[in-house]
Amino acid sequence: MFDYDRLLSPTVTSLKKSGIRKFFDLLEEMDDVVSLTVGQPDFVTPWHIREAGIESLERGKTYYTSNAGTLDLRREISAYLSRRFGLVYDPKKEIIVTIGGSEAIDMTIRTLVTPGDEVIIPEPCFVCYEPLVRMAGGVPVIVDTSAEDKFKLTPEKLAAAITPRTKLLVLAYPNNPTGAVMTREDLEGIAEVLRPTNIAILSDEIYAELTFGFRHTSIASLPGMRERTILASGFSKAYAMTGWRLGYVCAPPQISDQILKLHQYAIMCAPTTSQLAAIEAMKNGDADIEYMAEQYNFRRRYIYRGLADIGIDSFEPEGAFYIYPEIGKFGLSSDEFCNRLLYEYHCAIVPGTAFGASGEGFARISYAYSVKHIDAALERLEAFTKTLKK
Repeated sequence: MFDYDRLLSPTVTSLKKSGIRKFFDLLEEMDDVVSLTVGQPDFVTPWHIREAGIESLERGKTYYTSNAGTLDLRREISAYLSRRFGLVYDPKKEIIVTIGGSEAIDMTIRTLVTPGDEVIIPEPCFVCYEPLVRMAGGVPVIVDTSAEDKFKLTPEKLAAAITPRTKLLVLAYPNNPTGAVMTREDLEGIAEVLRPTNIAILSDEIYAELTFGFRHTSIASLPGMRERTILASGFSKAYAMTGWRLGYVCAPPQISDQILKLHQYAIMCAPTTSQLAAIEAMKNGDADIEYMAEQYNFRRRYIYRGLADIGIDSFEPEGAFYIYPEIGKFGLSSDEFCNRLLYEYHCAIVPGTAFGASGEGFARISYAYSVKHIDAALERLEAFTKTLKK
């Protein structure tokens, strides 16, 4: 009999399956479910962007591009980052086009992390960072954030987590799942801790366009931070281009040269059609960004008030398109609460524990849905919580 246990990598088999995907698998087995689980825009990709992709296919532009992506797209990314966030990156040497922001994160971690290196990861956070660090042989150092600190990483918690083995800090703001943001003042405190060190920053800025009431600040824009920052982002959230699978990574050439080597061997290049559509997005998509952000902001306020009206307290999110309500008072674990809500009332939200152990007592709700859909979910959520001891 073939021995799969001897065949498979223990590093991979020891990884837990994504808590988000586990929940999505349950949804596929059920009908009439009102779901607020998916972290993707409910808007379709704007027509002028789709049209650019269609035109590229009609003209037979189905060839490989350069490994780093077309120079035209890299120039547009550079212009966009300058225009929107005041960042300056050389399109020829410091920008690589990737297959989604996820590849940018993966390639960065594999480029920097060697066995035994420690990587500081503030939680709750998106599910990919810890597994990717482990697959690179690194040691995840989890730093719990709290509602009292608005789920921000504080300088005190960062300083306490640093050891001589610390190689990298993952900084993912605006944050999935909490909707927390880090202001320029907040980031100055983090920068002050890092300046005397040789610690790099992986800044996941995929939700940079979704902040409410103020503009996003990249830590790369702060004095002394650019040379240690690797910025990962993409097109999925700002332009509603999730299925196009396109992202980018920006870094000093000493780092980007090494990331590009991994990208060359693992990927070759990002899809040409997606790249050509993305050029149009970056040239003429600012109005699309503003429109979608305005809609999310309305829904953010709407669901925050809606949850309060049915007796569920929440940290008021300031970015991304998630809200992170406290559900611990209902006497169930996060998993129990979400599973019962799903099976008994056919309403789906994601347990906070899918984003780290500190998520116990919380759940993630996406408001990247219509108001009608949100209303239907709130009705079922209210009916369920009325049956629970408060």
